[in-house]
Amino acid sequence: MDLKLYDTLTREKRVFRPLDPSNVRMYVCGPTVYDFAHIGNARPVIVFDVLFRLLRHLYGADHVAYVRNITDVDDKINARAAEEYPELPLNEAIREVTEKTDKQFHDDVAALGCLPPTAEPRATDNVAEMRTLIERLVKSGNAYVAEDNVLFSVPSMPDYGRLSRRPLDEMIAGARVEVAPYKKDPQDFILWKPSKPGEPAWPSPCGIKAPGRPGWHIECSAMAWKYLGETFDIHGGGIDLVFPHHENEIAQTRCAFHTPVMANYWMHNGFLQVEGEKMSKSTGNFVTIHQLRRDWNGYSWPGEALRLNMLRTHYRQPIDWTFNSLDESHKILWDWYGDLEGLQSENRVSIDAIHYLCDDLNPSQLIAELHRLRRKREFQSLLSTLQFLGFSGDKSKLARTRVPLFQNNTFDVAAQVVRENQRRQAEFISRVGSEVVNPPLPLIAEPIAQLIAKRDEARKAKDFKEADRIRDELVTLGIRLKDNPDGTSTPEAAR
Repeated sequence: MDLKLYDTLTREKRVFRPLDPSNVRMYVCGPTVYDFAHIGNARPVIVFDVLFRLLRHLYGADHVAYVRNITDVDDKINARAAEEYPELPLNEAIREVTEKTDKQFHDDVAALGCLPPTAEPRATDNVAEMRTLIERLVKSGNAYVAEDNVLFSVPSMPDYGRLSRRPLDEMIAGARVEVAPYKKDPQDFILWKPSKPGEPAWPSPCGIKAPGRPGWHIECSAMAWKYLGETFDIHGGGIDLVFPHHENEIAQTRCAFHTPVMANYWMHNGFLQVEGEKMSKSTGNFVTIHQLRRDWNGYSWPGEALRLNMLRTHYRQPIDWTFNSLDESHKILWDWYGDLEGLQSENRVSIDAIHYLCDDLNPSQLIAELHRLRRKREFQSLLSTLQFLGFSGDKSKLARTRVPLFQNNTFDVAAQVVRENQRRQAEFISRVGSEVVNPPLPLIAEPIAQLIAKRDEARKAKDFKEADRIRDELVTLGIRLKDNPDGTSTPEAAR
């Protein structure tokens, strides 16, 4: 059967024809490791894991390469490291942040039932390839050196912008790039920049004497080239990456290798909302995978319920992540798994399920097929198909526990404080009869101050493991601490 995928570049669903059926290649942009991965980050991880499984089924596991990168050099990482570890030299602080966040990400992804990619390169391990690409672009006239920076010359690529199809003024505004006097054109973007004192730094390309570091876009071009070649089959990621990130990747790679395309198919998953609103820390609805697994609406949620909840909406459509939809997904799995107890795994994947997946990962017919298998009591096929999709079929893994409101440890004391405060906020809003952006937070100060004091004591004793534990627990509650050389400042509570 033919696999059909929607290609963002051509704006049409196309039959998938790999460049080499014995070596099918896919690249997906991975996380920037500076914070807990939120559920918006989980969506491409799950979507492209399903596609990876499907490609392995169609072409053979040994004939599919899936590369998902780790961005471990970035301004956001530098800022977070300086904030969380002000007592450490910046490079040491960066290592603490990236190693810890990388582990958190992989723990979360494993809980979601995702297979490891074929390769997972880190940006800092591939700087040599980035320098090589940059020097090729300067030599070809597609990039130039200015004040120890190297910039890509957008006007040097006549068909720049084909992926996003944005007007010129929108591209300039949407790029959100620094306006600098050394730019030849406002659209030009950074390939390499000088490092500030204490920042990560490598020998610069193009004869630049000052040490520097790569721009974000060149990182993915270099890693895709190293692991998949000059041209490969599928490039994926969230819809928010179409511009400028993927547009700039295309420009760099095509101009460096003089190829008509970077990837033959561009796939993008849609946006995600939480309870009908855009997810944002400022609105208090910022939900991480870690938080869902620990405590969301008073429950810890199994990763398999999160996975099904994500897959019930077509990957290209916006998804509204709600408590009710997550609860429904959990109940669906609970019912299915209840009929599978005691069955041994056999390779009886539903042919119809594969057929529906081949239609651009069609979820509605796929879920209907799983319901049909249960209704027809084809339990062995149901189990095999669920396992093919990344579900265990094991009811014991669906345990959904209510998070206790009070126990003798700092996390539960803080949880009780925050939940009681949220209850009082709801009552306050009810009394005034309208939404209030920032109602008073009378319960937060004293208990959180005690936690801050305990964490400061741990930091002074250089017990960074305990200090990190307290901080991370509070982050899951929506309370972020800010470290300063003189101590920890009063945090903002989730609203």
